[in-house]
Order: sequence, then C-alpha cells, then structure tokens
Amino acid sequence: MLNAFLDAVTDQQGVFQPLRMSETLRIPMAHLARIAKVHRNSLSQHPESAIVQGRLGQIARVIATASDLLGGDTRKAIVWFRHQPLSGFDGQTAEELIAAGHTNAVLAHLETLRDGGYA
Repeated sequence: MLNAFLDAVTDQQGVFQPLRMSETLRIPMAHLARIAKVHRNSLSQHPESAIVQGRLGQIARVIATASDLLGGDTRKAIVWFRHQPLSGFDGQTAEELIAAGHTNAVLAHLETLRDGGYA
C-alpha cells in the first residue's frame, strides 16, 4: 500500500509536487524551500529539476517513514516532523535537522525506533 503522504504529494508519475507538499505540511512555499535548501522560485519554476526532486524526496522519505512507525497516521507524522524535539539532537526537530542537511541522521533515528531501540 502506498503511504498516504507520498500519495498526497506526488502526481501520477511519482513526481513530487511542491505545492501539494506545501499544502499537506500546511506551510508556505517559502518555508518549504528553506527546509529543502532550494531557492523558493525553483519550487514553482523548476519543480521537476533533479535537485528539487531530491530534496523534496528527502522530506517525503522522513515523513513517510515516521508515518509508518505511527501506524500510518500522516497527521501525527507531520506534527512529529515539525514540532517534536528529537533526543540526542539538542532539542532540534526533524524539520530543523533536515534544513541543516542532516537527513541521514533523522533516518537513522527513525531506524533505531523501528528496531525497538530507545532514541
């Protein structure tokens, strides 16, 4: 079954749609651009570019993974992503860590949780 978040933010070809992601996360496009570390105009003018797709893909992967850990609850995963300070990361949220370029650390944190570890 396709993750509900991924279904909401991609088109039928599996291309991430910045406006859909912005609306689903309930944040302005400029804020999404800051998290993704791309120029805000790139989201609307070149959404298909490899850089935009890669960065949006990182965000989507984290939220989809969190959603799976939360029993498929996309809303809870988004709240977690945006507002839950992660232990071991000086109180930073997954959103802040991704914006700082630490997507792999967030994914490792989620993997620890998936494996039953305490993080």
